[in-house]
Amino acid sequence: MKASAFVYPWDVNGDPEAPARIAALGTAQVTLASAYHSTRALTPRHPRHRVVTAGYAAVLYPPGERWSGRTPRPHAAGDWAPGDAFGEAAAALAGAGLQVHTWVVLAHNSRLGAEHPDTSVVNAYGDRYPWAPCIAQPATRAYLTDLAAEAAVRPGARGTELESLGWYGLAHLHAHDKTAGVGLGDAGQYLMSLCFCPACRDGYGARGLDADALAAAVRAALEPVWRGAPSDGAWPGVEKLLGGTAANATRAWRDETARTLQETAVEAVRRAAPPGFQVLLHADPVSYHCGANAGVDPAHILSVADGVVVPCTGGAGLLTPFAREARPDTVLAANFTVVSGMGGSPAALAADVSGARRLGATELRLYHAGLASDGDLEAVRSALAGL
Repeated sequence: MKASAFVYPWDVNGDPEAPARIAALGTAQVTLASAYHSTRALTPRHPRHRVVTAGYAAVLYPPGERWSGRTPRPHAAGDWAPGDAFGEAAAALAGAGLQVHTWVVLAHNSRLGAEHPDTSVVNAYGDRYPWAPCIAQPATRAYLTDLAAEAAVRPGARGTELESLGWYGLAHLHAHDKTAGVGLGDAGQYLMSLCFCPACRDGYGARGLDADALAAAVRAALEPVWRGAPSDGAWPGVEKLLGGTAANATRAWRDETARTLQETAVEAVRRAAPPGFQVLLHADPVSYHCGANAGVDPAHILSVADGVVVPCTGGAGLLTPFAREARPDTVLAANFTVVSGMGGSPAALAADVSGARRLGATELRLYHAGLASDGDLEAVRSALAGL
């Protein structure tokens, strides 16, 4: 079973032992970040540093001429990934016999929201989510499409994994995040993730909804939740809170917006890529879900991309809806966290992979080779050797 480990360029550059160490895990591939959001990351084995602070969302290579004079545009990384950090790391990893695929984070960008507030999702209360670009806005869609093509198709890459290619909402691990005081549940999260920027207000209008009335209805629906009333899970809970007609109209608008962006971005990557270049999306099979694993319709997305990367830590059940729609050549990659300190169970990896295989997984993803401890990596090596 083909396995790929997620890696940052700063895990590799400046550490001559890193490529061989990653190859020794037993993976044939690495998924190497080429465009990434702000983060603070440990590098427990690097000879020069132990903590890397990536201060803002950036491309980890020099941005191309296509961005000259454009707004918005991607920013090059600071001293945490200077120059062509991706290219340097990719060459070193390829030299160790590893196939390199790009890892591209798209609609998750706090710097974009800070510099261009009008690009952000706006909730029913008027609060902006600077980490969440609204994917309905034409300029933002053009930016994300071109970023996908450029960051995905880097020299030496054989494929790409596109993360956050869809709606982002309230759920986000922001700096010192303190949003868990009220249990919003699945339905509350959806209502708090509905966008009311001008583009979305027009979109609701095209679906027969008055945007002001809809925002008021969202606020009224959430009022009992703020006071502690339980929020029902899944889509029936949204319909119960907002009413079936309004709920389904908002979902139709958002589903169409995400689907068309996904189609456009994947096509842009294919135009820029050489033959045989693999395009996968990090995905959730429930289309109204927001976040890094974009909510998708399984049948639709598997008609657009070569496959999906599906979160499986804690259970591989999300694979099943994709497996029902898979072709013989579809990639269904089960993504497992293998960092114990981040909720992973590397000691149980072999059993987890067996379960994922039964549900249709064809490949394996390991998050994250740079962050994991030596003990976690040894458990991964042992598990992969037995597969």
